[in-house]
Amino acid sequence: MFFVAILASLNRIMNRTDTLPSGHTRIETLEMRGITKRFPGVVANYKVDFDVHSGEVHALLGENGAGKSTLMKVLYGMYSAEEGEIRLNGERVYINSPTDAIEAGIGMIHQHFMLVETLTVAENVALGLPSSRGFLTDIDKVSERIIKLGEIYGLKVDPGAYIWQLSVGQQQRVEIIKALYRGAALLILDEPTAVLTPQEVDEFFGIMRQMVADGHALIFISHKLHEVINISQRVTVLRDGRKIGTRQTADTTKSDLANWMVGREVSMTRKLVNTDHHTQQRLVLENISCDSDRGTSALKNVNLSVRSGEILGVAGVSGNGQRELAETITGLRPSTQGHIYLEGEDITHLSPGEITERMVSYIPEERMRDGMIKNFTIAENMILREHNKAPFAQNGFLKLKTIAAHSDKLIRDFNVKAPSRETLAKNLSGGNIQKIVLAREISRKPRLLVAAQPTRGLDIGATEYVHEQLLEQRRDGTAILMISEDLDEVIALSDRIAVIFEGEIMGILPHEEATPEKLGLLMAGVKEEGVQTA
Repeated sequence: MFFVAILASLNRIMNRTDTLPSGHTRIETLEMRGITKRFPGVVANYKVDFDVHSGEVHALLGENGAGKSTLMKVLYGMYSAEEGEIRLNGERVYINSPTDAIEAGIGMIHQHFMLVETLTVAENVALGLPSSRGFLTDIDKVSERIIKLGEIYGLKVDPGAYIWQLSVGQQQRVEIIKALYRGAALLILDEPTAVLTPQEVDEFFGIMRQMVADGHALIFISHKLHEVINISQRVTVLRDGRKIGTRQTADTTKSDLANWMVGREVSMTRKLVNTDHHTQQRLVLENISCDSDRGTSALKNVNLSVRSGEILGVAGVSGNGQRELAETITGLRPSTQGHIYLEGEDITHLSPGEITERMVSYIPEERMRDGMIKNFTIAENMILREHNKAPFAQNGFLKLKTIAAHSDKLIRDFNVKAPSRETLAKNLSGGNIQKIVLAREISRKPRLLVAAQPTRGLDIGATEYVHEQLLEQRRDGTAILMISEDLDEVIALSDRIAVIFEGEIMGILPHEEATPEKLGLLMAGVKEEGVQTA
């Protein structure tokens, strides 16, 4: 028996699995029990249980305000919970700061990368870490470690490259390497695919699968249900700060998850019905070019047209000229070349006010910066476009009763959830703010609607509502230019899809020919023969 015990002990030592290929300690199980977090007037999390195990992707779903981010910030030490506990491999731990989380082997990849563009990959990874050379960094040692981690996890990146030289997908790899370099065995991934092309998403999922196979635990937060189905083993849904439940992903569907999140039936499909309006070219861009805020070229010889009753979707990875395109059309940015025509009239050099008077509406991507005045009430924001003219003003004075009736009607029609029309915009959720912008712009009955990132950051319920409103405008004959980084949204709503890359239109595909693969190649700058470019 003595020798049997020794052999068993030796066998356990020879086959230890408590470390990862990177050499860091494995997190077998992390449990959050009864987590409650309150803010003034709001219970963000109430007695939430959540767990994740080594070798799995556990997805966390919920609408905006459901409590997902709060729960993860508690786990990462950014918030302290009033109730509940966190257990790591069965033992209670106290995580009071991100430093505590990192020391416990927990890393977080934020949706907006925390990288310094003017530094190299190695310098970003070494930033904030102690060095054996005192004030000098161990760049050579850091670079060696980056290369090794890249080989282990398929995260190849040049340690000497500057961040500004890297693609978005490569920058994301740097963020993951940063976390792994600091010993993360558990990674929280917050909307990690929001700015990736379909091909980059496939590569990223390959990296995730390799990490899971090597024993990492991954928490995946996403609004994209097909990605959750594709990559996760389990999924937990939060609603109104409470846990609704946890399921094996294999036992559920996108429709099930959507209905579970919202608490009602949600339409997951959009069918484009032919309209009788697809005749008149309402907006035409001819060889439009413009500069960025830095003085570099942002748009290069762009040729586009949008017909009445049509949605032209513009797809592309963030930062390829989408913002400049919307601003040039709406008069907010001067063009350096070319012409813009609205129903045959040259509006190229008209002011934003003059373009607004021609019934052009604009839903900006930065709704709080460009679409609202946060210290104004709902009613005041509802009339921003036409506050100085009838029926809202007369002889220089506002007609308060007319404004009140107008705003109350739009609040009802667009299902804005707010205490009253006197509520300040800054106190509203993102979804309700977007509904107010929609209400103001759509109620004008525009000839042309430019909608930039219309559902960015919105939950599935608010997204469904925005989509319904855009399709209703299409049925009414409005010409819609919709700019979106959400490929599913572009494919679902667009009659035609134009792909922009580094300020150029790479191709325009009709709805029936557009696939994620074709669009993804164009988004990466790869042109195909025979694809229309104007």
